[in-house]
Amino acid sequence: MSSLTSRLKTAVKRVLRPQPKPPTEFDYKTLPWIDKKDADISGFVKHYNRNQNLSYNLAEKLVFWQKNGYVILEQAIATEWLEQLWNEVEELFEDNEKYRIKAQVDLPEYTGRAVQEVRDLPKEVLNGKHIKIMDFHNSSVIAKKIMLHNNIVSFLEAVFGEKVVAMQSLLFKWGSQQATHQDFAYVVSENPSHLAASWIALEDVHIDSGPLFYYPGSHTNKKFDFGNGMFYNHESEHDPNDFAKYIEANCERLGQKRETLLIKKGDVLLWHAALAHGGDAIRNPNLTRKSFVSHYSSINAYRHHRQAPDSDPVRQTYNGADVFAHPKLQDHEDIFKAGESM
Repeated sequence: MSSLTSRLKTAVKRVLRPQPKPPTEFDYKTLPWIDKKDADISGFVKHYNRNQNLSYNLAEKLVFWQKNGYVILEQAIATEWLEQLWNEVEELFEDNEKYRIKAQVDLPEYTGRAVQEVRDLPKEVLNGKHIKIMDFHNSSVIAKKIMLHNNIVSFLEAVFGEKVVAMQSLLFKWGSQQATHQDFAYVVSENPSHLAASWIALEDVHIDSGPLFYYPGSHTNKKFDFGNGMFYNHESEHDPNDFAKYIEANCERLGQKRETLLIKKGDVLLWHAALAHGGDAIRNPNLTRKSFVSHYSSINAYRHHRQAPDSDPVRQTYNGADVFAHPKLQDHEDIFKAGESM
């Protein structure tokens, strides 16, 4: 038999060999300890060395998280930090031509690229509705300090049982009005169950400003199959609308009631990778909903920046947690420096 024939037969065998099915659930073996059936919260807290100087009772919050898939940390971030962050965002809006920071435009009638640098956006678009400022934390010291505040890091490190890594951030001036979803389908770490998020109120949230909503307990529900597993991508047979309809119907069937997040400036919502949530309709177009959203993973589940997956990241550390420098925006790293003295 010629070597060419042998290689062809080997290639055919590889094609015909049954391929592993894409996952439709988290791997139980790699779940965070708190998501496993034998989780001993009281025992964990007794030996957890970060259970000090927190603005909340860690044991109570972990019990609530285990049952509901989220917690609210009341008045966890100092007002002056939040005001400094928003002052920097306003500077970005005013002098946008200076900055390569990216924004996502969800305006239906906008004909430009969905994601582009703020310097290329008209001011009326940038400062209007349907805008998400992406990864502003890379450019801002105070944004890094907020996203990796001790109150947040201490809780998430307890949840993961590992060092925390901040993955990305989004800044909103207006409500997102995003359909019901679960983050793991879109924000992917190497271990999808090692994912959590924070939603930080930069102003008091009004019922008519398009507040966040969520379904307590939905983090334990069966995952949606996009036709190629539980992650949404270009090969998926179903779309985000199908995803939303499935989630809502499943929550209703299980008796899980939708709740609306009406929290105060400085309060923080932390939620599980699989908590069903979304953005309500903006009923008063004059009301803003300024907020700062961050996603997190653990040190063994997010080892490389998503923009440079083959390179070792440049790390900064705050309160024992890491955040990676943006490999393609090195000239913008920490250009907003006022937070250094705060």
